Amino acid sequence: MEPAVLGSKLASGLVGQLVRKLFRPDGPGAGLVDKPVRLSALVSFRGEQRTLGEKQVHALARSMVRAAVDSPGEPPFPAEEEAAVTDALTRQLLALGDLDMNDVQAVRLGYRELARKLRHQAPPTAGLSADACYFLDNAIEWACLQILEFFTRRSTFVARTLVEQTRAQTELIAKIDELLARSPRPGAQDRTFERRYLPYVTDRHNHITIYGIDLRDSPDRWPLEVAYLSLEATAPDDRALPEDRPGTLRVTVQLPAEEALLTHDRVLLRGDAGSGKTTLVQWLAVTAAREATHIPYVLPLRTLIRTGSLPAPADFLTQVSCPLSAPEGWTERVLTAGRGLVLVDGLDEIPAADRHRTRDWLLALIHAYPGNRWLLTSRPTAVRPDWLATEGFRELTLAPMRRADVSTFVHRWHTAARAPDYEGPLLDSLRTKRDLARLATNPLMCGLICALHRERRGYLPTGRKELYDAALTMLLSRRDRERGMGAVAEVELGAEAQLELLQRLAYALVLSGRTEMDRATAEGMVDRCLPTIGRPGDAATVLRSLLLRSGLLRQPADGTVDFVHRTFQDYLGARYAVEEGHLDVLTSHADDTQWEDVIRMAVAHARPRERASLIRQLLLWDTPRLTLLALACLEHAATLDPQVRAEVEQRAGALIPPRSAEDAKALAEAGPLVLELLPGPAGLTDEEALNITITASALGSEEPEGALGVLRQFRGHPHLDVLRQLVGTWGRFPTDQYAAEVLDHLDHEDLYITCESAEQRAALAGMRPWSNLSFRDDHRAEEIVAAVAAPEAVTHLRLIDNREFDDLGALLAFRSLEVLWLDCPWAYGLDRLAPLPLVDLFCAEIASLKGMAALRSLRRLGVERELPGGRLTDVLPVGSPLERLSLGRLSTNHTGLRGLEHWTSLRELCLTLTNALTAADWQAVAALPRLTELQLQAWTLGDAQGVVAPIPELGAVERLRISGLDGTEDFSSLARRLPALRSVTLVSLTGFSVSLAPLAKHFPGVEVALVER
Repeated sequence: MEPAVLGSKLASGLVGQLVRKLFRPDGPGAGLVDKPVRLSALVSFRGEQRTLGEKQVHALARSMVRAAVDSPGEPPFPAEEEAAVTDALTRQLLALGDLDMNDVQAVRLGYRELARKLRHQAPPTAGLSADACYFLDNAIEWACLQILEFFTRRSTFVARTLVEQTRAQTELIAKIDELLARSPRPGAQDRTFERRYLPYVTDRHNHITIYGIDLRDSPDRWPLEVAYLSLEATAPDDRALPEDRPGTLRVTVQLPAEEALLTHDRVLLRGDAGSGKTTLVQWLAVTAAREATHIPYVLPLRTLIRTGSLPAPADFLTQVSCPLSAPEGWTERVLTAGRGLVLVDGLDEIPAADRHRTRDWLLALIHAYPGNRWLLTSRPTAVRPDWLATEGFRELTLAPMRRADVSTFVHRWHTAARAPDYEGPLLDSLRTKRDLARLATNPLMCGLICALHRERRGYLPTGRKELYDAALTMLLSRRDRERGMGAVAEVELGAEAQLELLQRLAYALVLSGRTEMDRATAEGMVDRCLPTIGRPGDAATVLRSLLLRSGLLRQPADGTVDFVHRTFQDYLGARYAVEEGHLDVLTSHADDTQWEDVIRMAVAHARPRERASLIRQLLLWDTPRLTLLALACLEHAATLDPQVRAEVEQRAGALIPPRSAEDAKALAEAGPLVLELLPGPAGLTDEEALNITITASALGSEEPEGALGVLRQFRGHPHLDVLRQLVGTWGRFPTDQYAAEVLDHLDHEDLYITCESAEQRAALAGMRPWSNLSFRDDHRAEEIVAAVAAPEAVTHLRLIDNREFDDLGALLAFRSLEVLWLDCPWAYGLDRLAPLPLVDLFCAEIASLKGMAALRSLRRLGVERELPGGRLTDVLPVGSPLERLSLGRLSTNHTGLRGLEHWTSLRELCLTLTNALTAADWQAVAALPRLTELQLQAWTLGDAQGVVAPIPELGAVERLRISGLDGTEDFSSLARRLPALRSVTLVSLTGFSVSLAPLAKHFPGVEVALVER
């Protein structure tokens, strides 16, 4: 009987069940431990930690043999041998624990060989007939076939197989390498050299250098892997329109810059000064060298051009001063095989006359050595668009850094500089100071800001002038000089000449209220300015030089000129306005928010008398925004008339910190400028701290980064109202960022966090456990449970305005739940909540109140929907020791308060009813011996004395709260029915002004408080 035939007599499910019981659950991983996991560690029998003993294995074997004997057809062996066959099969299965192999080795053997090893390992079988032996041999083969199938389906099998293959391949590679070393072949010299060259490339380019920063405490070289930041590159692409709309659509494609060469072998990468072009070249070279995917050649054109002639492949290494001597013809062999990664850096860094020669040199190489990868970098205006498009080059442009990129760069910079204490304050400044944030859009400027911040021990310069001056010095002169560049542009201009031209262009843009101008207009302005700087010549050539080398001016589109940063435009425009005495022009535009930074920079450039005049003019407007602008200008005023300074601080002191919530909201109307003026929590009262967070929250949608920078300072505040404000403003900010930087740092006790979207649910799952949760709007039950990483930690849960939640049984996952608020019109199954330790339940909207009687642990209960039945005891949980009961407007339409006297433990009763209560209802209230607090609505009592007349004397009530007053009520009759009354709280209708005195006289000798809505 073959195994396949035997398999037809044995149910596969039975054998599969046998196999699963013979082996333990997954757990050994990929087998990477010191001692490989053998089959003996996988079986589930023998030893103290196993679940099966030999008796259980014998029972499993007996079931398998019995199934074969009882199956239709001829018996496989004589019936009297059934016990002996069972014993023999048991011994062979038990032999699994004695095999010295793992599951991967077992699968490699095959089922027949595995069965042979089991037969050999088990004690010999004697006395069986030939049919019984034949059955036994085939039965164990069929079992082994199922065992191997089981092994291949285990989650660890693939991992272990890969490990085994990797080890075998590593041993094979080592042996082949040793063989090759003993028997040199042609090309061995190349491989030996590459083993030296690739580590050299890694070491040579595995650092970043920032030129032009001479700060004594700041490093100018950092490890590349620490400081490298993945930036985005963009490229235009033509996409075909749908069939019903013939033609193409020009779109912008975004991709990580380091992936530029994955889809195209030839790339021209453009980027502004300091955007990270050279750093990307280094990263590509180091990555290729480490992974040995291609042989990298880093060829900076400013170095190659010095000798006059561009190098042939044989001279690639000598031209860049590589100290290693390559075998003769090595580079040609690499390029011929298509293994080269040729990185040509800095087309803009060589004279314009040499660029066409460079193009011819590059194309000659490409045509001679096809199949390699080629990258050429340049500033945007060095060559025309599509300069290499006909040769198959794809053009990409490095995009500015995003806010997240800036944060990452700052973190890595401070890690490399070993200055972690300065990181947090700088990030806060970058978030709250808009002009600083606009400056930090590329690695070069971010590095400068980090260095200046650390140089001043955690403080940026007093005013931004020093920062901009340092940036301009670096960009206009020092950077090119320190990189060893000679004359590059057609016209060489000094830093002062460049500044004169740039500030005139900037002021023209400021006056026009624009950020771009036509290139022809710019050329005209340059032409008029050339005689004043002693540089007569061609304006077009001079402008082209500014675009190419200044690092400040660029050409975003054909025929258009703008500044790389708006903040440089404002800074230079203000500098020119002050030099020309145009202070009245500045103050006449003070009410325009776009002139804020220009005015602040003008104060920095102005002389003391001019500063005082500018700030006085701002105060004359007598508006909160311009008062705050004057306050912001003080940061840039190194010297100022003390009287002017005092007046500014006095006026601003009335605004900051805000004194009330209304003042806080009004302060936010002054705009994002407010954020950088708001103080931190130190020295503030709790109310002032709360109002600061209200102002910042109100600006969250308009300026989320700045507002977040303010709010994160208050995340450790002890006052509960401040923390509630921080939690409640989550929806105004980027979900994940706010959760990580604010919410996950709060003290969660007594705080509810509310989720309103799928994004917030996902963020909640990644935070520390919250005990108090609220879900607003539609969320399915499974989504709510999945959003909570530790459901056992949840004690308070609110489901508000949720039309998706239905089965309340899903809440059993929150096994510690004590307080539940339900506003779910389709929810049902209150009885399913009985296992939970609920003490507080409020049902605003619910499909059915059926099953509430099962909730025997409740102490506080609120219901707003209509109660079925004729008595409260028909619905509410008669077995629960209720201490507080709240009944809504429609609750008692049918039941009244009949049966209320059942809950003698009640201490508080809140009635928000629309129907008048009867004398019997009030008698039920009077029958509550422990009732000390009563809450009513004014309209429940009405104006007529007939409404109060049925109320008996309630001798136990000490506290009364009446809501919804308009000020015309007469409560004298009610007061006489509450002889033990000690305190009354009266709450007005929203928008109504209510006088306390006429109402208080109704309660003589009682403490009366008024709350106005």
